[in-house]
Amino acid sequence: MAEKENIIREESAQADVVSRLHGDKVIWVIFFLLSLISIALIYSSSSSLAYMKGSTNFAILMKQIRFVVLGLAALYICYKVPPRWWRTLSIWSMLLAIGLLVLTQAIGKTTNDAQRWLSIGGIQFQPAEFAKVAIVLYLARALEIMNIDTYKSFLLKIIAPVGICIVLILVGSVSAAIYMALICFIILFIAGVKMSYIMKTIGLGAAAVALLILLHVTFGLFPRMDTAIERIKRFTQNEESVDKEKMDKRALQRLADETLQADMAQIAVKEGSLLGKGPGKSTQRYVLPHPYSDYIYSIIIEEYGIWGGMLVLMLYVWFFYRCVLIVKECRTVFAAITVGGLGAVIMVQAMLHILVNVGIFPVTGHTLPLISLGGTSFIIISGAFGIILSISRTKEDAQAEIEERERLEKEQKRLERQRQQEMHDREAKHEQAKQDAMSQEERDAYLRQRYADQLGSDE
Repeated sequence: MAEKENIIREESAQADVVSRLHGDKVIWVIFFLLSLISIALIYSSSSSLAYMKGSTNFAILMKQIRFVVLGLAALYICYKVPPRWWRTLSIWSMLLAIGLLVLTQAIGKTTNDAQRWLSIGGIQFQPAEFAKVAIVLYLARALEIMNIDTYKSFLLKIIAPVGICIVLILVGSVSAAIYMALICFIILFIAGVKMSYIMKTIGLGAAAVALLILLHVTFGLFPRMDTAIERIKRFTQNEESVDKEKMDKRALQRLADETLQADMAQIAVKEGSLLGKGPGKSTQRYVLPHPYSDYIYSIIIEEYGIWGGMLVLMLYVWFFYRCVLIVKECRTVFAAITVGGLGAVIMVQAMLHILVNVGIFPVTGHTLPLISLGGTSFIIISGAFGIILSISRTKEDAQAEIEERERLEKEQKRLERQRQQEMHDREAKHEQAKQDAMSQEERDAYLRQRYADQLGSDE
C-alpha cells in the first residue's frame, strides 16, 4: 500500500513538473530528444578525439553532459524572459555581435585555418553563432518599429547593420555568411518589404560580392574564400577528368587527403545500410575526421542505419513545422519574424550538415544542432529554443488570459441575472404579502388603482 502511494506521489510530481512547462510541448520534447541523442552519440564517436587529447570517451561524455546542462540552463533563462525584453535587447544584441566579430578578427584564435574563436575571461566561444541569433532579433525589431518610407532609410536602418555583420561572419565562414544572407532576404520578402527595395538590395549585394572578391584577390582579406572555392571545385570535379596515371605518389596522396572527409563519410553511410551496425559499433569513427562534430550524421547512419538517420531528420522537420504553426498564431511582427527566423536558422544549419554528410553538398564544416559535440553552438542554439518557447508561452498565456476574461464576463453576467431574478422574487413576495394583509375592499381598491396607474403609463 505504501509502495503504491509512493508511485502515485511520484507520478503526480512528474505531472506537476510537466504542467509548469508552458509553451509548445512538442518543441520541449524535441529539445530533450536531441540532447539525449547527442549524449549517446558523443560517447560513441569521440574515440579519435580522446586518443588525440590523451583522454577517455567517458571524460568527453561528461564534458558533453556539462554542455547539455548549460544549454538547458540557457534555454530556461531565455524561456522565462518575456518577449518585450527581447524587443529591448534586440538592438543591443546586434551592436554586441558586431563588436565581438570585430574583436575576433583582431585578437581571435585560429583553429582549423579559420579565425572564429574569441577568448574572454578564459572562456572560448564563437561570436558568429551569437551573431546569427542577433541578426534575426534585430530584423524582427527593425521591421516592427522602423518607419521605412524610402529606400535610403531601408538601406541605412536595416541593410547596413545586417550587411556589416554578415561580412564579418564571411571572414570566418563563407557558407554561414551565404545562408544567413539568404535567410535575411526570405525574412524581408515574407515581412512584406517592397519588392523594388529587395531587387535593388540584390543588385547591391551582387556588387558587394564582386568587390569582396576583388579585395580578397588583391589583399587576401578573406582566407576562407579560397577554402570554399577549393571545396566546390573538388565536389564538382568529375573523377574521369582526373588522370591519376600521370600523377606521382605525392600528387595522388594530396588528392586523397583533399577528399578524405567526404570519402570516409560516404563509406560510413554505405556501411550503415538500412538498420545500421548497432550502437557503439562504428568503424569509421577511427578514421573519419571530426566524427563527433562535422560528420556526426554519417556516424548516426552507420550505427543506427537509414531509419535512425530519418528519425533525426524528422525531428528537425517536426521542429520547423511547429515553428510555422506558432508563426501563424503570432499577433505581432516581432514575434512572427523571431520564431520563423530562428527556426529557419536551426533548420538550415541541420540540413546543410545532413546534405554534406550524405554527399549531396560540398563540405561546409557546420555542426548538427544540439547533437554535435557542444560548446558555444550548443548553448546558443539552446537559447534560441528558449526564445521560441518564450514567445510560444506568452501566446499561450495571452490565450489563457483571454479565456479567463471571457469566463469572468460570463460569470458576471450570470450573477447579474441571478441578482435581478432574486430582486424580482423578493418584490413579488412583498407584493403578495401586502395583498394578503389587506381586506377584500382594500384589495379591490388597490388593484383598481394599480390598473389605472398602468393605463396612465401606457398612454
